[in-house]
Amino acid sequence: MSLILQYIISNTHLPENGVKNTLQLLNEDCTIPFISRYRKERTGNLDEVEIESIVKYKAIFEALEKRKKAILKALEEQGVLTKELEQKVSQADTLIVLEDLYLPYKKKRKTKAETARKNGLEPLAKIIMSQNANNIESIAYKYVKGEVNSVENALEGARHIIAEWINERLDVRNQIRYQLERYATINTKVVKAQKDTSTSLSTSEKAQKYRDYFDWNESLSRIPSHRLLAILRAENEGFIRVKIDIDSEKAIYKIEDRMIRSQNSCGKQIQIAIEDAYKRLLFPSLSKEALSIAKDKADDKAIDVFAKNLKQLLLGAPLGEKSILAIDPGYKSGCKVVCLDAQGKLKYNETIYPHAPKNDQIGAIKKISSLVDAHKIDAIAIGNGTASRETEQLIRKIHFKKDIQVFVVSEAGASIYSASKIARDEFPNYDVTVRGSVSIGRRLADPLAELVKIDAKSIGVGQYQHDVDQVKLNSSLDTVVSKCVNTVGVNINTASISLLSYVSGIGPKLAENIFEYRNENGPFTSRNEIKNVPRLGTKAFEQGAGFLRIKNAKNPLDDSSVHPESYAIVSKMAKNEKSSISELIGNATLLQKIELNSYCTETIGLPTLKDIVKELEKPGLDPRETAKVFTFNQNIKTITDLREGQLLPGIVNNITNFGCFVDIGIKESGLIHVSNLADAFVSDVSEHVSLHQQIIVKVLEVDVARKRIQLKLHKKSKS
Repeated sequence: MSLILQYIISNTHLPENGVKNTLQLLNEDCTIPFISRYRKERTGNLDEVEIESIVKYKAIFEALEKRKKAILKALEEQGVLTKELEQKVSQADTLIVLEDLYLPYKKKRKTKAETARKNGLEPLAKIIMSQNANNIESIAYKYVKGEVNSVENALEGARHIIAEWINERLDVRNQIRYQLERYATINTKVVKAQKDTSTSLSTSEKAQKYRDYFDWNESLSRIPSHRLLAILRAENEGFIRVKIDIDSEKAIYKIEDRMIRSQNSCGKQIQIAIEDAYKRLLFPSLSKEALSIAKDKADDKAIDVFAKNLKQLLLGAPLGEKSILAIDPGYKSGCKVVCLDAQGKLKYNETIYPHAPKNDQIGAIKKISSLVDAHKIDAIAIGNGTASRETEQLIRKIHFKKDIQVFVVSEAGASIYSASKIARDEFPNYDVTVRGSVSIGRRLADPLAELVKIDAKSIGVGQYQHDVDQVKLNSSLDTVVSKCVNTVGVNINTASISLLSYVSGIGPKLAENIFEYRNENGPFTSRNEIKNVPRLGTKAFEQGAGFLRIKNAKNPLDDSSVHPESYAIVSKMAKNEKSSISELIGNATLLQKIELNSYCTETIGLPTLKDIVKELEKPGLDPRETAKVFTFNQNIKTITDLREGQLLPGIVNNITNFGCFVDIGIKESGLIHVSNLADAFVSDVSEHVSLHQQIIVKVLEVDVARKRIQLKLHKKSKS
């Protein structure tokens, strides 16, 4: 068994054959969506999460091996590489162990120990460490020369060398790590300047956010991720100072117990060196490492929350192909109105002024009514920003000739999109206000197709997304977007470049090529035609074809998740059942009669065949729910209208580790703390609520001054 295989299996506990074949597929440039959907026989039916785990530990192992090679090369160049050291480096299973092994040989900036060595004090340090000399002062006198002008200077220099040796001992470092892991506390103190000015108008608003952490103390191992990230942000913004503490006396005693064997003068010198090593070298370095590890764990939890939120947001219920009138509300600048056809194309734009200062409600109602009739509008989307409630109330006053659904849509990130290159390329002749309104309307029609155009960090879900490791965050969010896009599938004839770029095996460049080919040659008529796109080779077609849909194609399988490589099997099924493929599709009775075992081959087994039959029963079925109209309590317009004990409808608009935020139709979102989600203990907020879920909440507490609303979950709809 290869080392990488051993490493991944030991960390994932997945079957050897599944891991081995997955690694092979990854090395063949196969994507996670493709492997999990179309190579189940080879992986042993591993799901996307399990394959992602293999990818994660593959990357960790490769980074570890790369570092090992660099360290071994450096040790060899220094001429210090022994067989024993080489074996230790080769067997290191973490970067921490690896760096500890390399520490004694690592090139250092000028240190006190290095200066002492240049002054010839290393032999004296060795004599002290032997702990055999009873009068070390008289021995030290022999080393008083040159830069060393006294016995105390000689002993001090020797202690600096000993302190460095102590710092480099693996057993000592691991003992301090153990103390930090078990007993470390994180302590905060307000910066004096902030304390003195925290009540002033200039700093009070920011200071209020961090007031709870002006004097805080908590176990580092138990601190919740959101609190640690909040504390670190407060430190970065200059409000507090953060310190990690353990029982230093106990830590120093444990080092002394390991190293001091004699009570003579040598032992006393070692005792002084140990205290110096701990305070100057060991604790500063290892406490920083402990905080960094805690931060990494907090990052992972925050990223996990963000990823779950993003997935729920992207897979939000679409209204579908409907003609939509979208409104970006506003007061002085008016409400920007656009009309979109069923494919999301902009047909008309206008500005109305129903609110202060113009208050032209009659003109606005007439304009909206005429636009709804003229463009055969099916639904109205209203952005949830400034003047949203007033605009919604205005629209609900209008008596339309047919039933028009009215939706309030999240504007989060719309301004980012409207000023982006993607938006400028789509609408070069329109300003940002029109683009923003279009984005609001398209979000209602298909959240996934529209939100992929926006940097995920700007969508407004999650917690502390700008404080976590950005490389990890971007990688995680890209994986989520890719998973969502490929779960739903993409209509190749209507998809934007942004959406196409997330299709398995495609990427940004091929997405542009597909878009340009479509513009030059018209809509694709078959999946086979996709092969004509410049630079789209056999591998890209294999990886992406099953996730690309072609409506009204000659072959109905082109609008399904059945991969072209399996078309022959479906044809054989149809022939054996004496029907056409079209007659087979959607015929559950006929499909259930098929004896799947008779279609198994060396490469295609029951898992894939079952997927094929499931898809044939309902080809191209969108896994998402359908958008539902929601109405807030019309009597609640500001935070001052709230009263304890009220039951209100709301929509979950963000989920964190400490609870979820709920839009109840006013400017401020309310918080359902994790303790108010259920009567029992809640370990995962996402198990109780989902993003954009419609719920009923009970008002527990209203703090008008701090603009905080405490809520309790009363009732929820199905997620």
